[in-house]
Amino acid sequence: MSKQTLSGPWSHDDIRVFLAQALIPARIAGIAPSGWPTVLSLWFLPEIDVLWCASTRTAKIVNLIEANGKCGFEVASEKMPYRGVRGQARATLHPDRGKAVLQSLVDRYLGDRKSSLAHWLLSRADNEVAIRLEVLRYHSWDFSNRMAEKLR
Repeated sequence: MSKQTLSGPWSHDDIRVFLAQALIPARIAGIAPSGWPTVLSLWFLPEIDVLWCASTRTAKIVNLIEANGKCGFEVASEKMPYRGVRGQARATLHPDRGKAVLQSLVDRYLGDRKSSLAHWLLSRADNEVAIRLEVLRYHSWDFSNRMAEKLR
């Protein structure tokens, strides 16, 4: 077990496996200057207790993190059975890793770099900033057992 606060039905290892297999965007909530959260979706790379994302230098999420590194996140499918992971993290910006993280995200989500979307994303790589989410709290939920009959 690591230093994170953990709640819900899944173990730390279960959470790591789920995040490694999840090919859906993470919903990231940053704190706006008004004090209200702003939620957006980003592709992510899971590492042990860290999620890596990338965005352009001028993106709203980059500005929010510069002002306040506290954020929330959620990785969950909108398809049954409903299950996923949410939590809180400390976000930091890493401009020097933006291009490399973007390349890894393209590989993870698109499978290769041959599509027009991959070419377009990678053509902007010099303007990318890596976003490191150091997870402080995890909460998992899994309604698979409860929804088993509904899925038949």
